[in-house]
Amino acid sequence: MLGITGSIAAYKSALLTRLLIKAGAEVQVLMTPAATSFISPLTLSTLSRRSVYTQVSSEDSWNNHVDLGLWADAMIIAPLTATSLAKLANGLADNILTAVYLSARCPVFFAPAMDLDMWMHPSTQQNVKQLQTYGNHLIDVEEGELASGLSGAGRMAEPEHIVQALNRFFNRSLSMSGKSVLITAGPTYEPIDPVRFIGNHSSGKMGIAIAEEAAARGASVTLILGPSALQPESESIRLHRVTTAREMYDAAMAAFPACDVAIMAAAVADYRPATAAEEKIKKKGDHLELQLVKNPDIALTLGQSKTPGQYLIGFALETHNAEAHARGKLQRKNLDLIVLNSLQDEGAGFGHDTNKVSLIRAGNKTRELELKTKRAVAADLLDEIESLFTEKN
Repeated sequence: MLGITGSIAAYKSALLTRLLIKAGAEVQVLMTPAATSFISPLTLSTLSRRSVYTQVSSEDSWNNHVDLGLWADAMIIAPLTATSLAKLANGLADNILTAVYLSARCPVFFAPAMDLDMWMHPSTQQNVKQLQTYGNHLIDVEEGELASGLSGAGRMAEPEHIVQALNRFFNRSLSMSGKSVLITAGPTYEPIDPVRFIGNHSSGKMGIAIAEEAAARGASVTLILGPSALQPESESIRLHRVTTAREMYDAAMAAFPACDVAIMAAAVADYRPATAAEEKIKKKGDHLELQLVKNPDIALTLGQSKTPGQYLIGFALETHNAEAHARGKLQRKNLDLIVLNSLQDEGAGFGHDTNKVSLIRAGNKTRELELKTKRAVAADLLDEIESLFTEKN
């Protein structure tokens, strides 16, 4: 079932329909009245080889939304406007698309499309989260030039990316069932005194996205998360909160022996103050000197104790000589794979919902990915890890 709402991005629905048909799907198109202003139902009817429904009823027919909701194996709403998003989030059923959505028992995927400020508005973000709490699957917006002339997030995902997301969903079904995955994520905070600390800008978004994707594939997931305001949505993920690098080290060492895969996505502080003051340090003079001592290297220690059958994945966030530094870490820490991203790449690094990475393996095997949502990057990473399983067996 392909639902189309009234966005300029509706023109992409013709290509999406063709790609779905080419992949072997039966496609029933539903359109809101506003969508028909952007693309002709006749065009989509010709491409899908089925009548397109734009109304619940007409003079000569009743389009049974309940039957349609039961018929579909998947419902994709692309593009989804801010208005239709709000309707779905709040259970309004004033057209054929929203009525079928409320009747659908199949997985529902939605690909929003709107201008940058509309997408970033708190009400839109709340509606997106609300749909996700219903179990619906977000195919995240992409960045680029928008119809308004602005540039940024809000573009509907390209049709090829939507089909890829569907393929991942239906082909990955429990592909990591029976695997135990350990993930570290977020920053660490190293106390200077009861008020101040040494930290970094990591939000934990990338590690949480990996944890969510691994859980969706059926893995048993343990997430060791530093001080982040975020947390995973999946209730199946075992969450272990820590603050300092030493706490993360202890938690990782305890969990590692039982895991099949360990993914070190956390931004761990390399150094900590030698001593933390028990009282707040008062301002005195123009200088304050801190003696720093080295924190334990979690990935290095795990690499030294890794056993046959275990896979260790590292991350490298670099600002210069990125690939050389990443390859050095890959070898030095006995990693099976390292994920490299650079702060020089726009849209990558801390705080963003997107990332641009390279997956580097031994033997000069490098896979460079384009800028994607962090959940899409997580899916690519886990695909690469699953290929390691296949190659070793």
